[in-house]
Amino acid sequence: MTTSTGPRNILVVGGGAGGLELVTQLGHRYKRNPDVSVTLVDQKRSHIWKPLLHEVATGSLDPSTDAVVYHAHAVKHHYKFQLGSFCGMDSDNQTITLAETYDENGDTILPERYLSYDTLILAIGSVSNDFNTPGVAEHCYFLDTAMQAERFHNSLINNFMRINQQDHGVLNIAIVGGGATGVELSAELHNVTDMLSSYGLPNMTGQQLKITLIEAGPRILPALPDRISASARDELSELGVDVAENTRIKSATKEGFTTADGELIEADMMIWAAGVKAPDFIADLYKFELTKTNQVLVKPTLQSTLHDNIFVIGDCCACEQEDGSWVPPRAQSAHQMATLVKKNIKLQMQDKPLLPYVYKDHGSLVNLSRYSTVGSLMGNLTKNSMFIEGKIARIVYISLYRMHQIAIHGFFKAMLVYIAEKVSKVVRPKMKLH
Repeated sequence: MTTSTGPRNILVVGGGAGGLELVTQLGHRYKRNPDVSVTLVDQKRSHIWKPLLHEVATGSLDPSTDAVVYHAHAVKHHYKFQLGSFCGMDSDNQTITLAETYDENGDTILPERYLSYDTLILAIGSVSNDFNTPGVAEHCYFLDTAMQAERFHNSLINNFMRINQQDHGVLNIAIVGGGATGVELSAELHNVTDMLSSYGLPNMTGQQLKITLIEAGPRILPALPDRISASARDELSELGVDVAENTRIKSATKEGFTTADGELIEADMMIWAAGVKAPDFIADLYKFELTKTNQVLVKPTLQSTLHDNIFVIGDCCACEQEDGSWVPPRAQSAHQMATLVKKNIKLQMQDKPLLPYVYKDHGSLVNLSRYSTVGSLMGNLTKNSMFIEGKIARIVYISLYRMHQIAIHGFFKAMLVYIAEKVSKVVRPKMKLH
């Protein structure tokens, strides 16, 4: 193994929750060590915490003011940033390839580049899995990135304006996937619709919005305890959301979704949020052992099973625990993985044994906009979970995002960001209308 005696290039690919937290920690750890270079690679210029993308989609969150710009963040936190799409790698020569970058007119911004590494960390996240369902890619919106969320938002605003001009028009929105994204998006859509009368669209009310939430399994939020699922379903039903469980989608057309039973669920806007997978290009590299959803198989130390100098964290990581379970693709998993990899990189550079990753489930929370928050917290002394809802659950939910902000900004800067958010709400509308 390489020790800390020689120069070392640490390369982190992916600036999501885990990747950005890790590169921030590494930047501060090695800022005074001229022999260690820390670089972040991402195909986007800025970071939005992925659990908040449904708020970007509805306009509750404005990415132009709430995003973290990588170039500026890198300067303040002692790492380098390279804009580009990871498209290839040479594990023998320890280099990765970044594809040529173009502007909206097709002109080259950056040429194809090759970056060398001694330690590589893959934190490339996940994308929606449409399971090759016919018509989904052509007719559905996805919420994997801020750009996709803003595309949905622009169409949503246009549809709101169209319905507002009709006496009895109805906007039909169908969401496939009863996980956290689908459930939270359903509630947030109702929340912003209730605001529209205050922003120049008096005829667009909750009565003109029809949402159908479609889940193939027997209940929504299948990964969470039954009580949380039942509570969320009751809350959505009270809002008027049509929750269709045990409903499998066969295809999508411009008219809506066709179920396995041949029923057409009509929709003006369709969102696909049913399952995730690692990006397809990872399979095209032929460099890793993968699961059927393209996740990279790792050792207990989070090293790739085939390369000791490559670590994998976040949604693209397939890590099996001692009990045979697999670490779920959650923000808390990525946070814990980033913390461990920081320690293991230091141990590896010192030629010491690495630590295994043990996932600690702190519970799960689902935010139903301003209407409610439900979830469970795992106790520190026992493995039992405690059901919480209402204001307490909302406070805990918000604290998760604040913890992420502290991890990437530091406590003082995170508090300033929080104060700035509060002040901006006084002068900005509660939802983005452009």
